[in-house]
Amino acid sequence: MLRIAVPNKGALSEPAAALLSEAGYRRRGTAKELVLVDEPNNVELFFLRPRDIAVYVGSGTVDVGITGQDMLADSRTAAEVILPLGFAHSTFRFAAQAGEERDLGGLAGARIATSYENLVEDHLAEHGVEATVVHLDGAVESSIRLGVADVIADVVETGTTLRQAGLSVFGDPIMTSQAVLFSRPELTLDDDAAHTLEVLVRRVRGVLVAREYVLIDYDIPTEKLEGAVAVTPGFEAPTVSELHRSGWSAVRSMVAVSETNQVMDALYEAGARAILVTAIQACRM
Repeated sequence: MLRIAVPNKGALSEPAAALLSEAGYRRRGTAKELVLVDEPNNVELFFLRPRDIAVYVGSGTVDVGITGQDMLADSRTAAEVILPLGFAHSTFRFAAQAGEERDLGGLAGARIATSYENLVEDHLAEHGVEATVVHLDGAVESSIRLGVADVIADVVETGTTLRQAGLSVFGDPIMTSQAVLFSRPELTLDDDAAHTLEVLVRRVRGVLVAREYVLIDYDIPTEKLEGAVAVTPGFEAPTVSELHRSGWSAVRSMVAVSETNQVMDALYEAGARAILVTAIQACRM
């Protein structure tokens, strides 16, 4: 049975649970349920603190886990990313009092407050900067005003919280992050669990594709087919069928959700008619 670590709370929890549910796995009934055995799918789900998941996977206690790349990097756990999951996007950056001129090289000797101590220390070491990293579990934005630090390093989404604290970011991002499915390097599984992991990855990838693409169907005069197909090339190639009406073809293709309206406009201009957009069910790729 494949053992999977899933975030039990925070911003990663609900998106991870929804992703697994769409992929056909059981959801826990309550937040107090810490272990869930899903026998039909041959998996055992362990609901753990997002920051601890890398440790459990790295030690071999569980086989694979879902957590943020930033937390994974901060754990310093050797890991193999199996699949990026497309949610919990964030950017990790330095910030200082608004109006201060700062850059990475100028951080030598500074006090840097962060909840991601290892991540920041590794970044500074990579760039040859010696500074004092102050670990805080939360409310990092207040540390400069309270005299604990000169600079902070934290997750930045919209930047609203930083602006409210009178701070502004500087320098290049330390890293960009999203949720990932990962294992320890050179994971060894028996044949049964290895097959279950293969099924998990295939299902999750199918859900991600279903979220990002739609199916678009349309009719087009055959003489204008090549121009329309150039607008909707699909993954490999679109499906094209002759219609009973002479001189017309029916086309079906996958289109990115973000491009749907522009594609429909282009198809109409190309002569397409009866344009239909359909959401894709989670496919098994």
